[in-house]
Amino acid sequence: MQMKKLSLLKMIQLTVLVILTLVSICLLLNSDIKQYIFSNMAATILFAVVWIILIASFIFLLMDFNVISEMKLNYHNLYQVAYSDPLSGIPNRFSCDVLIEKYIDQDLPDSVGCAVLDLTNLPEINSEYNHAAGNKLLSEFSTLLSSAAANHGFVGRNGGNKFLAIFEDCDQAKLNNFLESVERKVERHNASPKALPIEYKAGFALNSEEEFLQITRLIALANQRVYE
Repeated sequence: MQMKKLSLLKMIQLTVLVILTLVSICLLLNSDIKQYIFSNMAATILFAVVWIILIASFIFLLMDFNVISEMKLNYHNLYQVAYSDPLSGIPNRFSCDVLIEKYIDQDLPDSVGCAVLDLTNLPEINSEYNHAAGNKLLSEFSTLLSSAAANHGFVGRNGGNKFLAIFEDCDQAKLNNFLESVERKVERHNASPKALPIEYKAGFALNSEEEFLQITRLIALANQRVYE
């Protein structure tokens, strides 16, 4: 927010400078004013000082915009580190916790649904091949989940081989659509001859059916159903 305000302030400064520059050019194009400026030493010096200030202001503004651009890039990088899982590229455990905290101090709406997904063969892949292969499988499964959830809601890696999806304005049809999309994408992935197989289990819960007041209970139920 502060960065947006700073960018807006600099844009206002740039606009004022452009207006002042255009006014100075218009005055300079007037032959009478031009003749007076260059025939009077004091007026000439004053005019030169004004232009030096304008040029210097443009230079400093360009430097400011460059600094702001670097700040935005650094902020973006910090955001990626804080909220994105480095292995999977999707939101990490911290992002999941931030979303969960949104509902902590209020009764959970009936329209919330969630799903917990477990990449069950990850330990097997790590053991049979190596952790690099396991990380690759994590990344591929994460990409599939992110694609399946694109039009539905949030999905993040909730640590280890667990993934959490949370949907607002959710009903059974929406949840089924997400789970069926995941299933289709996994089947296509596994059909590739060179792909490491993805094996997973999923559990889900709809608050319209459970009527829980806390989102943690809804997630716990979905997690329990993974193994039922």
